[in-house]
Amino acid sequence: MIGRLRMFLLFWYDFVVGDDWRVAVGVVAALALTGGSAAAGLPSWWVLPVAVGVLLPLSLWRVSRAARNGRTRDHNTG
Repeated sequence: MIGRLRMFLLFWYDFVVGDDWRVAVGVVAALALTGGSAAAGLPSWWVLPVAVGVLLPLSLWRVSRAARNGRTRDHNTG
């Protein structure tokens, strides 16, 4: 039973975090900012598109820089 629970939690960790924990943290922060601004009655439609516009290029830049320097890693090895 513990093995199945562990596999279930590892699946969700890999699904949510994926290859880049920084993007996952950025998305959670953007969702929190969206919720906070919506609760305050402020327009919040723009937060997630801006977050994607910032997080995606940064993530791609990090991966391409690592590939240019010959540092590749299997996402399962951490």
